[in-house]
Amino acid sequence: MSHHDLLIIGAGSGNTVIGPDHDHLDIAIAEPWAFGGTCMNRGCIPSKMLVHAADLAVAVRHAPELGVHTTFERADWPAIRDRIFGRIDPIAEAGLAYRHGLDNVTVYEAEARFTGERTLDIGGTAVAADQVVLAAGARPVVPDIPGLAGTPFHTSDTVMRVDELPVHLVVLGGGYIALEMAHVFEGLGSRVTIVHRGDLLLRRADQDVRRRITDLYAGRLDVRLETEVKSVRYDGAYHLDLSGGTTLDADALLVATGRRPNGDRLALEAGGVALDADGYVTTDEFLRTSAEGVWALGDVTNPAQLKHTANAEARVVAHNLLHPADLHAIDRRFTPSAVFGHPQIASVGPTEPELAAAGRPYLVAARDYADTAYGWAMEDRSGFVKLLADPDSRRLLGAHLLGPQAPTLVQQLIQGMAHDLTVDQMAGGQLYIHPAMPEVVEQALLEL
Repeated sequence: MSHHDLLIIGAGSGNTVIGPDHDHLDIAIAEPWAFGGTCMNRGCIPSKMLVHAADLAVAVRHAPELGVHTTFERADWPAIRDRIFGRIDPIAEAGLAYRHGLDNVTVYEAEARFTGERTLDIGGTAVAADQVVLAAGARPVVPDIPGLAGTPFHTSDTVMRVDELPVHLVVLGGGYIALEMAHVFEGLGSRVTIVHRGDLLLRRADQDVRRRITDLYAGRLDVRLETEVKSVRYDGAYHLDLSGGTTLDADALLVATGRRPNGDRLALEAGGVALDADGYVTTDEFLRTSAEGVWALGDVTNPAQLKHTANAEARVVAHNLLHPADLHAIDRRFTPSAVFGHPQIASVGPTEPELAAAGRPYLVAARDYADTAYGWAMEDRSGFVKLLADPDSRRLLGAHLLGPQAPTLVQQLIQGMAHDLTVDQMAGGQLYIHPAMPEVVEQALLEL
């Protein structure tokens, strides 16, 4: 049986655990797929590179509204796709080659499954380790729809590498992946239909954001709300039977109905590692699991499933592996998220319903992009900033933004929350550049 000081399962954020301080350890990494994990290979990075191309195409189509007479001719999909993966794929390959080349690192290019306490089977090889880090990520959920399993449908793992731009893409789901990919393909020239069983898009978002983004997407493409797919048939094209007796035909189908953690693939019960009711590995604040010497980070343990949270957790685990008498706790108080659709969305902290359910009093302030000079310049009539604050402490509780560069604008609010500033200090303790976009944040803070 092979033995290592440290075994890391997953080479996404798990790969970043290893630093110079760990050079004295005998380390193993088990990764059955590409180095870099979901974010690098089939998530955040390629999708945002596609989003940027779609943003440009949409801007060109709308430029005549500002007196700039441009036209959108077409998108060269193979060129767009190859530019992206021509950069990404070599990085993944170089990461694997680099780890293979280190004297103190062994790479197992296979799936790992526990067989006992910190003992695992990795592609037929028995492996033991003093410490184990679970960073196995998550995967797309595929709903149990009659006929779906027998069709060559796409998920977020595959749709960004298709050979040609679909003529008509049907997207199942109403979450962030559905919105981003709908924007990409419609922006670049496909006809897109979203089929969503809910009454509004983005189930976990602020209600005002949900209503606004649903209206905007419905005005841009075909959105079927409160609709379920009853069956799918494929004969070179997709034929979907929908609730209400309607049908859809398309040449491409994207299933974007959520993601589930990969803990169920690791035989965790054999290693004494506990899961919660939703299948996530449970940890304490130091990211220790229920099993001695086993840690967890990233999508396999955190329902937020965000790269920036996984990276923060990797830094905590990297420290704690070497300093058992000085453990660092993970701080998830101010976890932001973003949706890079069109327009963009950013959020940090609870929504109004969440605060109400907790019985916590709050103040609300909202400001439209159109209330600012730069909003006028862009002719933006849909963007807004919504802030929630504690009436007694004057601390910001939550922020929900929709509009151009929302993920950038929210960052100054996160910084203020992290440094325990009041909304009054955030609003009046600095100069806001006029007439820049952050003035919309300033105005919302002043309203509080």
